[in-house]
Amino acid sequence: MCILAIQYKAARDAPILVAQNREEAYDRPTQAPRIQPGRPRVICGIDKKAGGTWLGVNQHGLFVAVANRIKSSVPPEPRSRGLLCRELLQLETASRAAEHAAKELSSGRYAGANFIVADARSAAVILGGDTVEVVPLTPGLHILSNSGLDNPNDERQEFVRRLLTLQRLDSAVAFLAVASRTFSRKPDANGRRGATISGPDYGTVSSTLLALPKKTHNAVYHYAAGSPSDHPYDDLSALLRQVLSTDK
Repeated sequence: MCILAIQYKAARDAPILVAQNREEAYDRPTQAPRIQPGRPRVICGIDKKAGGTWLGVNQHGLFVAVANRIKSSVPPEPRSRGLLCRELLQLETASRAAEHAAKELSSGRYAGANFIVADARSAAVILGGDTVEVVPLTPGLHILSNSGLDNPNDERQEFVRRLLTLQRLDSAVAFLAVASRTFSRKPDANGRRGATISGPDYGTVSSTLLALPKKTHNAVYHYAAGSPSDHPYDDLSALLRQVLSTDK
């Protein structure tokens, strides 16, 4: 599971701004984001159980992330959705990544998944449930979770949207400041009105704040290795800038 907000082509200095909380079993082994070997250069975390990732950026400025999705018919041994996420990060553009994701999800080899792909030219969400649909992203704020894209009936999505839109998010600094507070928000006593999840065995295991600006030296990657309500964000921006500067 995850909850992800992307502001696309709406801030004056950064076409791609992202905040994401990842939910998973606490005992599932994870490697924190780092630059992976090989070409193209990619920065992402690794799910040590399946070898895939949930979110990453490559040297071409392509951002890819994945969330689960309900699907009525799942193959007995589905291919890892995280491995497909890593596969998409080998491509150069969001348009090619969207095409490849749709083709793969239509093969029937996967459990349900929602993928998001974005670069400075285009962005799309690939909804891979019982049917596969590619939805181009328009400029502005979008929220993605297991329930789909911009779902007004998803209470958690709407809560996150309301908090994010209390202020103008017209710059990377403004977005990251508001998103860090929003995505650190614990639920109330009734388990509602929060961005993090905390269960006995399952909950928010990490959080990412990302800015892919027009100028590489201003790129930002903040990562919390646990729920951001209890763990600080570490600054991995130098690694992201190194990836984006490859061959430049």
